[in-house]
Amino acid sequence: MFEIGTERVALVSDTACDLPDDVLARYDIRLVSLRVATSRGEYRDRLEIDTDRVYELLKAELPKTSLPLPGDVTALYRQLHEEGATRILHICMSGSLSGTYNMVSVLADETADIRVDVVDTQTLSCGTGLLVLEAAECLEQGMSVEDVIERLRERRRHQLGAFVIRTLEFLRKGGRIGLVEGVVGSLLQIKPVIYVNDDGVYATLVKARGFARALTAMQDEFFKRYQGRKVRVAIVHGAAYEDAKALLATFRQKLDVVSDLIAPVSPALAIHTGPGLLGAIVQYAD
Repeated sequence: MFEIGTERVALVSDTACDLPDDVLARYDIRLVSLRVATSRGEYRDRLEIDTDRVYELLKAELPKTSLPLPGDVTALYRQLHEEGATRILHICMSGSLSGTYNMVSVLADETADIRVDVVDTQTLSCGTGLLVLEAAECLEQGMSVEDVIERLRERRRHQLGAFVIRTLEFLRKGGRIGLVEGVVGSLLQIKPVIYVNDDGVYATLVKARGFARALTAMQDEFFKRYQGRKVRVAIVHGAAYEDAKALLATFRQKLDVVSDLIAPVSPALAIHTGPGLLGAIVQYAD
């Protein structure tokens, strides 16, 4: 919790922010869990199911994802209030990719005993995560919630998050294909580099033949856009940690990286992308 003048501000996000546990603990960032529904039951993301289990399930079925339970959200707000919070900053994944933002906004308006400010990051995974981390650092420095929200909007305008996946099958079956449909020539192995656009939906950044060339094309886009600027980098992966380490090493060589992290995608996101994903999120750090 953060002391800002007479206020005690709590910072909340959802499990799709993909921030590692040590970062969450360092800043006392609280999460509400998305849900994963399987033939064997329903589980809270990151609490009752992990990514490895999701990849096992994908061999036999396609689990579904759903919003956090409203009761989980209100219970967290109540707990934070009991712990002494006078205000909550709740930073959500893109409202265009999930109904979480809209649901949380309604619950925030109905919360009478504590003020809740809700932010739609118009991105997801560590795109949201880096903005949550930015908020934590700003609050720690004593910045007002209003100024933090404006800082996040500015950072998002200069943030790029993109990834390459082995197959579009899971995005398509899960209804998350967005603006990517129609660019893929399966016979030619044309792979799109997918990014989250300014409206918070998936679109094609560039495309190339084969996974390796698409990964190179993705890196080139980042290097072209961020050369000469101090940046913060997050690398995300789907059961591909060694590849993620190699990717981060390349970013460190090519860009002026002042902070970085590597994280697996959360179980709820893994359902829509499958194993083998490699992606990066970069934003200004100056």
